[in-house]
Amino acid sequence: MTELGIGIGWRPEIAEAVEGLSGIDWVEVVAENICADHLPDSLTRLRERGVTVVPHGVSLGLGGADRPDPARLAALGEKAVALGAPLVTEHIAFVRAEGPLTATPQLEAGHLLPVPRTRDALDVLCENVRIAQDVLPVPLALENIAALVAWPGEEMSEGRFLAELVERTGVRLLIDVANLHTNRVNRGEDPARALSELPVEAIAYVHVAGGVERDGVWHDTHAHPVPGAVLDILADLASRVAPPGVLLERDDDFPPAAELAGELRAIRATLAGARRGAARTDTAHRHGARPPVPAPRETLLIGAGARVSGGPMPEIPPAVRVEAAPVGRAPVQRTPVGAAPAAAAPVQAVPADAALADAVPVEPAPVAGRPSAAGARQRVAVAQAALLSALVAGTPVPEGFDSRRLGVQSRALAAKRAGVVAKVAPELPEILGADYRPAFLAYARYRPMTGGYRRDALDFAEHLLIAGRPEDPAARRRLTEWWQDRSGSRPPGRATRLVRAARHALVRK
Repeated sequence: MTELGIGIGWRPEIAEAVEGLSGIDWVEVVAENICADHLPDSLTRLRERGVTVVPHGVSLGLGGADRPDPARLAALGEKAVALGAPLVTEHIAFVRAEGPLTATPQLEAGHLLPVPRTRDALDVLCENVRIAQDVLPVPLALENIAALVAWPGEEMSEGRFLAELVERTGVRLLIDVANLHTNRVNRGEDPARALSELPVEAIAYVHVAGGVERDGVWHDTHAHPVPGAVLDILADLASRVAPPGVLLERDDDFPPAAELAGELRAIRATLAGARRGAARTDTAHRHGARPPVPAPRETLLIGAGARVSGGPMPEIPPAVRVEAAPVGRAPVQRTPVGAAPAAAAPVQAVPADAALADAVPVEPAPVAGRPSAAGARQRVAVAQAALLSALVAGTPVPEGFDSRRLGVQSRALAAKRAGVVAKVAPELPEILGADYRPAFLAYARYRPMTGGYRRDALDFAEHLLIAGRPEDPAARRRLTEWWQDRSGSRPPGRATRLVRAARHALVRK
């Protein structure tokens, strides 16, 4: 396993600071933010200095019901080759739902959402991981994620889920200790138990990041300093195994370089202290002394009645009606409102890219007494579609979920969506000024994301122009020009606007 050392997440906003930090052995870059044939100059300079660069994907959705998209896999592999990376990493999460398996238009979360820790979800994840492993040119490691919500009817703890994933696929693990802390606060899960159950020898590297607690909910922001509780979990992990690499993540509200250097020093000190403690324990054990029993860790439980920041979830007209049984039960037919029940589209076993066809396994024969893999995909698809639709389209909360916590997650997704659109299309907040955020959040209430953030920015601008906004003629003219430059079209005419309005009205009924 590659020894990486101490690293930091490379972001364009802190590229200069990262290059100036001393003692940096490697960096991690968000794979979707770079092009294989046009790497940022800063990354090129770091590589020339011998700094390892690892691409970290966020859009594969290997925990989703669909098989991995061949084009996304190919792009991730190309970036790994271009960077000379020893491995690539992704997440145990789903990022989109609906589509052919549920006979409905696909929805995008724009965020990493947790998979249910069930046998069905594990079967689907393992098959998706094997597909990815067959295509990628370097080893793959998967990250545990933070979550605000918990699935009802889960069959395994996080540690056991990860252990079985590694046993069945041989995939490596990227353990985010900040995410373990998040799940302790939000879901009452013990990080020590997770670390004791997972195969620590499979760890490729570790993430460390900060967050903030609001009204009893921990938000994994990557925009705040690393708290002591997260460093404590890092120390626990390092007392069990020497991680090949540890990386500091920061994605927003970037501090001065001196503060980043200070957080890196704290990480090094934590690792050194854990190594000294492990050495003392090992020495005492060899001399017959009983190793110290660790003090019990406090588990923070958040009840269903916890107050949610921002008040109750707003009433949103549903875009589709979702009827789904809890995970693990037989799915119920789900149809768009007003439409006749439609049969689910058959599972497509062959990817669009014929060059990758050999990477897709033939559907195995069902094992006696166990459902088929196709059936597992169908059940996972229905369950994930129900959850995502409730989060981004205002449909009813699926049975067994905490509606208050889903309200928090829904508002967090909308806020993140507004923030990312402002980054990928900075002209929009510039043109709209203080009206940008409230206008975007109002738009997002009725229109789930279906095609990524850049498409979302164009759709938002088109939505405003159709509504005759902004009211200031000069601002409306600027917005029209911006939209035309990027869409290659003229603003929709009256007939098109009427058709679209009728379509949205039908969907909302």
